Amino acid sequence: VNKHKPWIETTYHGIVTENDNTVLLDPPLIALDKDAPLRFAGEICGFKIHGQNVPFEAVVVDKSTGEGIIRSKEKLDCELQKDYTFTIQAYDCGKGPDGANAKKSHKATVHIQVNDVNEYAPVFKEKSYKATVIEGKRYDSILKVEAVDADCSPQFSQICSYEIVTPDVPFAIDKDGYIKNTEKLNYGKEHQYKLTVTAYDCGKKRAAEDVLVKISIKPTCKPGWQGWSKRIEYEPGTGSLALFPSMRLETCDEPITSIQATVELETDHIGKGCDRDTYSEKSLHRLCGASSGTAELLPPPSSAANWTIGLPTDNGHDSDQVFEFNGTQAVKIPDGVVTINLKEPFMISVWMRHGPGTKEKETILCNSDKTDMNRHHYTLYVHNCRLVFLFRQDPSEGKTYKPAEFHWKLNQVCDKDWHHYVLNVEFPAVTLYVDGVSYDPFPVTEDYPLHPSKIETQLVVGACWQEYTGNENDNETVPETSAGCWSGELRMAQFFRGNLAGLMIRSGKLENKKVIDCLYTCKEGLDLQMADGVGKGVKIHMNPSQSTLTLEGDDIDRVDKAMQHVSYLNSRQFPTPGIRRLKITTVVNCFNEEACVSIPSVEGYVMVLQPEEPKISLSGINHFARSASEFESSEGVALFPELRIISTITREVEPEGDGGEDPTVQESLVSEEIMHNLDTCEVTVLGEELNQEQESLEIDMTRLQQKGIEMSSSNLGMIITGVDTMASYEEVLHLIRYRNWHTISLFDRKFKLVCSELNGRYVSNEFKVEVNVIHTANPVEHANHIAAQPQFVHPVHHTFVDLSGHNLANPHPFSVVPSTATVVIVVCVSFLVFMIILGVFRIRAAHQRTMRDQDTGKENEMDWDDSALTITVNPMETYEDQHSSEEEEEEEEEESEDGEEDDITSAESESSEEEEGEQEEDQQNVNRQQQLEWDDSTLSY
Repeated sequence: VNKHKPWIETTYHGIVTENDNTVLLDPPLIALDKDAPLRFAGEICGFKIHGQNVPFEAVVVDKSTGEGIIRSKEKLDCELQKDYTFTIQAYDCGKGPDGANAKKSHKATVHIQVNDVNEYAPVFKEKSYKATVIEGKRYDSILKVEAVDADCSPQFSQICSYEIVTPDVPFAIDKDGYIKNTEKLNYGKEHQYKLTVTAYDCGKKRAAEDVLVKISIKPTCKPGWQGWSKRIEYEPGTGSLALFPSMRLETCDEPITSIQATVELETDHIGKGCDRDTYSEKSLHRLCGASSGTAELLPPPSSAANWTIGLPTDNGHDSDQVFEFNGTQAVKIPDGVVTINLKEPFMISVWMRHGPGTKEKETILCNSDKTDMNRHHYTLYVHNCRLVFLFRQDPSEGKTYKPAEFHWKLNQVCDKDWHHYVLNVEFPAVTLYVDGVSYDPFPVTEDYPLHPSKIETQLVVGACWQEYTGNENDNETVPETSAGCWSGELRMAQFFRGNLAGLMIRSGKLENKKVIDCLYTCKEGLDLQMADGVGKGVKIHMNPSQSTLTLEGDDIDRVDKAMQHVSYLNSRQFPTPGIRRLKITTVVNCFNEEACVSIPSVEGYVMVLQPEEPKISLSGINHFARSASEFESSEGVALFPELRIISTITREVEPEGDGGEDPTVQESLVSEEIMHNLDTCEVTVLGEELNQEQESLEIDMTRLQQKGIEMSSSNLGMIITGVDTMASYEEVLHLIRYRNWHTISLFDRKFKLVCSELNGRYVSNEFKVEVNVIHTANPVEHANHIAAQPQFVHPVHHTFVDLSGHNLANPHPFSVVPSTATVVIVVCVSFLVFMIILGVFRIRAAHQRTMRDQDTGKENEMDWDDSALTITVNPMETYEDQHSSEEEEEEEEEESEDGEEDDITSAESESSEEEEGEQEEDQQNVNRQQQLEWDDSTLSY
C-alpha cells in the first residue's frame, strides 16, 4: 500500500557552466520515501519541474535510492541569463507499474547560477582616439581610452589593464585607461605622436583589435624671430647676400606699440677690426688720395727696407702684416728714410693694438738725440691708458713757454682692440683722429724750447734711443735696464708692448678727413637695399663702419619686410675667409607694459668661404743676346720686352644633366682668366750684385710717376710698388732697361722677376731672364729668317740663339750699314762653302757605290770603320752658349741630314762673329778645308 509521500529538501542551489549541461546541486537531489523498500510504492519514478520556460530537466538516476540530477535541455549563455529559479517536485511509482495512485512530494525551490566562460575579448568603444596638447606642459591626464567585455561575470567582463604597444614614446597609461605624458613635449622635435593601445580583461584575454591614439602637439607661442638660419655661407664675389630672407617676428598676438631691432656684425677678429684691402699702408694712402711724400716706417721686410727683418710678424698674408713688440724689441729707422721739417705741418698715422699697460711709458715713435744728450725732439707714447704726443720746439723760437705735451685719455688705448690713429700736427694745434673720430687734447702742458746744439737725431720705433752720460739734458729720462736692450747696450728705453702696423709719417701737409675715413673704412659690412615703399614707416640707423644696423617701427609686417632685406656685403675681390658672427637684439613696447612680451636674442654667423686662389703667371722671352754696343748705349737693353702677365683661377664644374647623380661621373676642372691688381714687382739680380760703377737697372721715372707707381733700387735689383692693374704693370716692366758701360769682360747676366698681389698674399712664378753680350767690332745685320721679322715672334718662352752661342737678332734691323770689307768676306766665305759642299758630295757618292758592291756580311765592318771619321771643330769658337745645342739640332733638321752640315754652319757663323781681318779669315778656312780632306782619306772603302 502506498501510504507515504516522497520527501525532498526544501531548497537547492546549483551551478552550471555555460556551454555545459550538468548542474552541480547542493545538496544533491535525492528523494526519500517511507514506503521503501516496497516496490513501486517505495521507489521514486521521477521529478517534475514547475516554471515557465525553464531550460532544465530533472532525471532519476536510481529509483530505489531516489537519486536524481538536473541538467539543461539547451545551451546556456550567461550573457543572456545569469541565473534561474524554479520549483521541483518528486513523485513515486504508485501502486504498480502503471504508476497509479502515485504520491508527490512537496515543492522545493531550486536556484541555479550559470558560470561564465571567458569567451569574449575586450573591445574599445571608439575606433580611434585623438587629443591635442600644448608643448612644454606635463599633463595628469591627456585623454581616456575605454574598452568593454561582453562576458557576464565580473572576472571576465571587467578590464583589468591597458597597455601602450608603441615603444619609446613619452607617454604612459594607467589601469583605468587614462593617458598622460611622461616628459615635456616639444613641437620642434615631434608635431604628432601616434600610439597603439591594447586592453586586457581580468582573465588576461587581450583585446581583439588594438586602438590608434593620435596626440597632436601644439606649439606654445614663443615670442621671437622665426624663419632664420644659424649658418649663412657667403661666396666671394657674389655681391650683396640677404641674411634673413624668410625671417618674421612672432609676438603671440600681444598688442605691440613699437619695435626696435638691432643687427650687429662682429668682425673684430678679422684683420684690424674688419676686412680691408691688405695692400701696404703706403699703397692704401695712395689709393685713398693722400698726398705723396709719405714715409713708411714699418714696411714689410725686403732687400730695400730691411730694418724690420728682426721683428716678429703675424706669419700670414691673408691680412696685412702686423709687427709685434713684446717690450724688448725696437727698430732704428735708417737715416734718410724720414725727412721732416718740424716747422711745417706734418702727419703721423698708425694702427695700434694695446692692452692695459703698466705705469711706465711705452714709446711708439721717438726722435731723440743720437749722442751726448737724451733730449726727445718729438715722441708718441702710451702712458696709463693715455696717448701722449711730445713736441719740443727748436731753439730759434725763443725762450718762452710753448705747448709741448698733448694728452688724450682714451679707452681705445687699452682695450686690446685694433684702432686707427692719425695725428695732424700744425703747431700749436694738434688734432687726433681715432677710427675717423676727432679728439682734442686735454690737458696740454707747456715747456721751454730745446737748447741749441748740433747733435744729430735718431728715429726709433718701439722704444726711445738715449745715452745717459750725466750731462745736462732737456728731458730727464733715465735709461732702463733691460735684457732686450739694443745690441746689449743700455741705449734703448721705454719699450712698447703691443702690436703696430702701417706706421706712416709725412711732412708738409696734413691728412684730410676724407682720406682718414677712406683708410679706416671697412670693405665688408651690413647693407640694406629696399625698393620704393618697402621701408615706409621704418626708421633705419647705420653706424659709420656698417657693423651695426638698427630698425625702428610700429608695424610688425613692415619691420619684417625691412629685416628680410638686411644683407652682408664684402667688396673685396679676395676677402679674408672665416666666420663673422651675427647678433640680433630686439626691444618691443606694449600697451600693457606689465604683460609685454620679451624677445630673445638671435645669434648666428656668416661663413665667408675661401676665395679661389689666383695663379699669377709671368711669361715672355727668357733668353736673348744683344751686341755690346746696345748695352753701352744710353738707352740700354730692355729686360722684359715682350712680358705678359695673366692670372687664372681653377673652378670645379659639375657635369650637366643626370650625370651629377652618377657617382662614377667626376667633376671637371676649368681654368678661367681673371683680372685683378698687382702691388709689387721685384727684379732681382742672380749671381753677383750690381756694380754701380759700371752697370745699372734703369726705368723711365716720368712714365712711372704718371701711373703713381714708385720704384726703389739697390745693388740687388729693383722693386716697383703701387696698386695698379696687370696691364699697367706690363707697361712699366717693359720700360726696365739694363745698362753696362764696361762690357769687355761681360758675357751674360741673369735676372729674376716676381710679382705679387695683396702685400704678398698671392705670388707669381719666378720668371728668369738671361741676356748674353755679343762682342763684335762692326755689328752686322744677321740674315736669320727667324729674327728678321720680330713682329711674328710669339711672346712665349723661345730662346733665340745661333749656332755659335750668340743671338744676332738686331732689334733695329736697318740701323747698321755693312762695310766693303764685310761684303768681301761674305763673298769669299760663300765660295769656300760651295767648294766644301762639292767635295763632300763627291766623297759620299764614291762611298755609296762601294757599299752597294759589298755583301751584307761586311756592313758591320763599314760601321766600325766609320768611327775613324774625325771632325775638327774650329778653335776660333771661343764661346758656346749653354742653350745652343738645342737650337743647333733644330737648324740641322731644317737644312739637311748630312753629317758635314756642322762644318758648314760653323763656317757661316764664324764669318759674322770673329774679330779677324780678311786674310786671317781666308787662311783659317783653307786650313779647315785641308783638315777635312785629310780626315776623309782615313776612310777604308
